[in-house]
Amino acid sequence: MSSSSYFVIVGTRDNPLYEAELGPQSRADGGGKKDEHKHLNQFIVHAALDVVEDLMWGTNAMYLKVVDKFNEWFISAYVTASGAKLMLLHDATNTDGIRGFFQDTHELYIKTLLNPFTDINSPITSTTFDTKVRALARKYL
Repeated sequence: MSSSSYFVIVGTRDNPLYEAELGPQSRADGGGKKDEHKHLNQFIVHAALDVVEDLMWGTNAMYLKVVDKFNEWFISAYVTASGAKLMLLHDATNTDGIRGFFQDTHELYIKTLLNPFTDINSPITSTTFDTKVRALARKYL
């Protein structure tokens, strides 16, 4: 994976359920610069939420492709049937890879929600979920 990405699952109440920084920058940066970069990523994705919510009502497609752009960063989105939003902030366009990543992550998200002790809008703290999402990112992105 040569590009850096930021992935987040946003719940139906616009609350973040899961977030991960993917790519080489997730291990290399240290300290304050990493925190600053993380907050910028969160801000960019949060700003694109309104665009995603407008687009999701105008189409039947779950994969919304690139919905917004900020400088050299692209924001791609995928909306589940329940209204949760999977959003990826990335710097390289790879439409087929991103679609595959979203589809497999959506399947993983559904399997997590099938646990009877999981609330639909509660944060996902499972290390297994995190490991599998990162493996999917290495595979597709």
